[in-house]
Amino acid sequence: MPLDLAEANYAAILPVGATEQHGPHLGTGMDFILAEKLCRKVAERTRVPMLPTLPYGCSLGHSRRWPGTIALQPITLITIIKEIGDWAYHSGVRRLFIVNSHVTNAAPLRCALEMLRAEHDDMMIAVINTAAISARVRTAHFADAEDWHANAAETALMLAEASNIVRDELVPTSDDADRTDGLVFAHPVNRTSLNGVTGSPSLATVEQGRELFAWMVEDLSAVVERGKTEKPPLAHSYFE
Repeated sequence: MPLDLAEANYAAILPVGATEQHGPHLGTGMDFILAEKLCRKVAERTRVPMLPTLPYGCSLGHSRRWPGTIALQPITLITIIKEIGDWAYHSGVRRLFIVNSHVTNAAPLRCALEMLRAEHDDMMIAVINTAAISARVRTAHFADAEDWHANAAETALMLAEASNIVRDELVPTSDDADRTDGLVFAHPVNRTSLNGVTGSPSLATVEQGRELFAWMVEDLSAVVERGKTEKPPLAHSYFE
């Protein structure tokens, strides 16, 4: 979509995903496919242009037990987002919505936000995690597991929006329990899951995926619309 600064209030949407194993039943592109499809719909609805999707993320926690994961180091992701943000700023973007569809991208993205905000006084940056756009979206994602991955929600979304990456015959047998309750330490996925799944993809339906995706588009569009006109509560320079 062409950059229309006048209509978009100098705003842009940056989808960030990951390439990683998603159990035996889903393709490795699940996260970046979701980010791209969601942001494209929101861009059309809000008239805020969408930057190209970043298909790699911080997926180190998925281990090397299963093939398909291609992970960036946290510092690499921070640097990439910082440099994208710098160039977006010099292209006129003053409101950057970073839409993240992979849980462990959140910390590096927040670091990049801090760096961009400190350097560009008139730039506002938001990091929005797709599973937590709103209360109803969050409830749907966490319905079958607290430490969810490739679960009912993600499987339903792909059944509805990208069925070509779903192995239908493996969905009923891909469920795996959440073993993280009560743990003190953060363990890699190969020490908490037998197959890379946490949750119950067998519960997923196309209808659930369509409803959840519609909620995500509607609720993220509302966030972007608010952000298009938001002003800082106090008009103080960062440097004073």
